[in-house]
Amino acid sequence: MAAARRKVLFVCMGNICRSPTAEVVLREQARRRGIEVEVDSVGTEAYHVGEPPDPRSIHHARLRGYDLTPLRARQLAADDFARFDVIYAADALNLREIRRRCPAEHLPKVALFLGTEPLPDPYYGEAEGFEEVLDLVEKRVDFLLSDWSAANC
Repeated sequence: MAAARRKVLFVCMGNICRSPTAEVVLREQARRRGIEVEVDSVGTEAYHVGEPPDPRSIHHARLRGYDLTPLRARQLAADDFARFDVIYAADALNLREIRRRCPAEHLPKVALFLGTEPLPDPYYGEAEGFEEVLDLVEKRVDFLLSDWSAANC
């Protein structure tokens, strides 16, 4: 029996750095492994709605073979809570905001993406911050996909 497609939502503050990076890395790594996944990303704030990801995110992702250019920022919407199986927050601040907006029946779906640690925000930093985000996201996505594959054996 085929496993059901997982529906994953990544959330950061503006949806231009961390969450779109996580979205594309998960989508691409899942595709490479033949794992069906529906993935999207949003921001808790509306600062950048309709804008593409940060050019630095696009650049550093491209160096690793990921294309962020088709993405456009959007804000977390009420129907996202019912639509997705799991909602990953980039950090504690966004986790609190997601939980504040989340209907009680969907709270078990909400978690911190890296488990117990925040995914650092590279927005105000240098190139190293974008590389660190990619390193952390790739490592965590690899773990999640391996875990999901093992669960479906």
